[in-house]
Amino acid sequence: MTAPRSGGDVSLNPAQRAAVEHGLGPLLVLAGAGSGKTRVLTTRVARIVDELAVPPHRVLAVTFTNKAAGEMRERIARLLGAEPRGMWIGTFHGIGARLLRLHADRVGRTGEYTIYDEDDTLTVVRRLMERERVSVKDFAPKAVVAAISDAKNALVPPEEYARLALTPLAKAAAAVYAALEPALRAANAVSFDDLLVLPVQILRQHADLREHYATRFEYLLVDEYQDTNHAQYEFVRLIAGPQGNVAVVGDDDQSIYGWRGADVRNILDFERDYPGARVVRLEENYRSTPDILALANVVIAQNAERRGKTLRATRPAGEPVTVLKALDDRDEADAIADEIEARRMRMRERPSEFAILYRTNAQSRPLEESLRRRSIPYRLIGAVRFYDRREVRDLLAWLRLAANPADDEAFRRAITVPRRGIGETTVELMAEAARGLGIPLLEMARRAGELDGMRPAARQALADVVRLAERFRASAADSSVDRLIVEILQATGYDEALRAEGPEGLDRLDNVRAMVEGAAETVVDDGGELGLRPLDHFLQKAMLIAAVDQMGPDADAVTLMTVHTAKGLEFPVVFISGMEDGLFPLARAFDDPEVLEEERRLLYVGITRAERKLFLTWAMSRRRNGELMPGILSSFLTPVPKERYEARQTSKLRGSASAFAYSSPAARRPGAPVARPAPTRSTVWETPSEEESQVAPRYTKGARVRHKAFGAGTILDLSGSGRDAKVTIEFDDETVGQKRLVVAFAGLEREDD
Repeated sequence: MTAPRSGGDVSLNPAQRAAVEHGLGPLLVLAGAGSGKTRVLTTRVARIVDELAVPPHRVLAVTFTNKAAGEMRERIARLLGAEPRGMWIGTFHGIGARLLRLHADRVGRTGEYTIYDEDDTLTVVRRLMERERVSVKDFAPKAVVAAISDAKNALVPPEEYARLALTPLAKAAAAVYAALEPALRAANAVSFDDLLVLPVQILRQHADLREHYATRFEYLLVDEYQDTNHAQYEFVRLIAGPQGNVAVVGDDDQSIYGWRGADVRNILDFERDYPGARVVRLEENYRSTPDILALANVVIAQNAERRGKTLRATRPAGEPVTVLKALDDRDEADAIADEIEARRMRMRERPSEFAILYRTNAQSRPLEESLRRRSIPYRLIGAVRFYDRREVRDLLAWLRLAANPADDEAFRRAITVPRRGIGETTVELMAEAARGLGIPLLEMARRAGELDGMRPAARQALADVVRLAERFRASAADSSVDRLIVEILQATGYDEALRAEGPEGLDRLDNVRAMVEGAAETVVDDGGELGLRPLDHFLQKAMLIAAVDQMGPDADAVTLMTVHTAKGLEFPVVFISGMEDGLFPLARAFDDPEVLEEERRLLYVGITRAERKLFLTWAMSRRRNGELMPGILSSFLTPVPKERYEARQTSKLRGSASAFAYSSPAARRPGAPVARPAPTRSTVWETPSEEESQVAPRYTKGARVRHKAFGAGTILDLSGSGRDAKVTIEFDDETVGQKRLVVAFAGLEREDD
């Protein structure tokens, strides 16, 4: 029997054939990356229907995404030569919705029930929080929704959740959770999570239906079994019934969704759940070169909790894996962009053949900017571009207002960052009056007392906005942009508002920190010059980046995405950036062996996305959480023998004395301060102390200095100390004139040195 594969029809290898031709009884197919698992799954279904003459309606095939389900149906139809009518093929949620439609009365609904999306569910939860007297200021509705969602997917009912609740958030969520099901039932509605939970409830509570489906679906097939959570696991177990005629396909080495409830033990313990199960390992890889697979095998072998398999290449030898060491994160991004540019020229590789992967979304900013500077087209997958992210645009609104008090659109957004009780009705009342007077909204807010019909609370809120806007405009005249952003965060309370959003808000804070770091780099690029120019330059750069045309899915562009998002994809050339302890793996993983193993599986997934060339890049120092931290090569790579990869350094690193700054063990500790004349601070929210930047040279009035952009000049005045030290210089070039600079960023040299 044959099965399709890219490049034409090919015979199944022995392991694939064993999985396809397995008869009745439980089957576990451990399918390594690039081993043709989808081909095995679809060919097995076709054989069941075609050769074993099993009616299609007696087959149930379940996967995780609508795209995967659609591809599965199309492949099966091609193999059979006809549409498999009556066969249930779909996602867990799709199959659950179908079963629920048929038996909605068993859970207090009718067949016309409504499925609430995320926004609908959030609205209901917000209303229930008000009813249950749970403060939306103390507990973000999104965090409450997330807590309830986790409980549902773990099949923990409201009463049990209430008993187990220990934290303030859990106790608040418990009150809302108890009220949520009655509210949904009254509306004849279900949440997205209910599409898993309620079918399990139906099958558990009604033996007649449980027996009916276990008998009807003679063959049950499940794809990506390593990604199942407890609700999905229980759904499979109930449908499989006592005969256990279930075939699951998955890879324990690619289980990377523990943070959203997936349990790798479902696949590790399959034989315990289904005694007598047959296990087939697919180890022949059709995607990657031998060097890439050799590295992947060494990395994943360090995990203890795994079934064990070794990928074998079917492709000929190719380019070696490259581990590239950079001076810092900007140098790393530039080196990646330069490598792409060079390969496009030298090897005629198209932009679409490259993918840049990273552990966290916040890492995309320097990569995006390096690609943009070289006019290399790129598209961001799984996240909005950095300067299009909500939290970034929120802060840009305040910066724009500081730069231009007449920017009405910036004003409209700034008054909601964070929300302060100024509604749309108030804004429109102001806008109408402002149009009549020919003045900007900010000026109208200053004169809000002249407006009739405005609530006292709204007047006070507007007065606060005016006060803040004036304060930020004054700061912008004599402060670097990164300092200004930190001031905005603290003065508006926006940092606390993001923290109150729960896990999602913490991710947004990472992006805010990256924005602060980007602003600090702008000051460096501008030579440390103060005044409105740095802010204007920063805003111009941000707006130009945000205005880049969004690339479509078929665009010839470099792909940027997190490693999580890359699962299931493949690219000829792959860069995995940020290969440092504390970033990949994340620092918190070192406190939990299970999390550390999942981080290692995530790296394995990233490595096996590459077809013919893999780059692993890392930086000796990286701006993280507002601080320049030393980088240590990821401990995931230290077990890899040196002969398994080619070690390279960037040209900037080779020419830098910093390459030798980490000779002592103490200096190589994660978190130790970097011995470089760069600004550091413990968090992006703190005001730097005067002791910082002690390496900055001392200057005096009348001293002659040289600036890399403005040339030679004479110091006229000095103020501040430490990182706050500023100088006013009269430059010899009359077209430059006087400039006020931040010493820490200016890169000044004394002419007498």
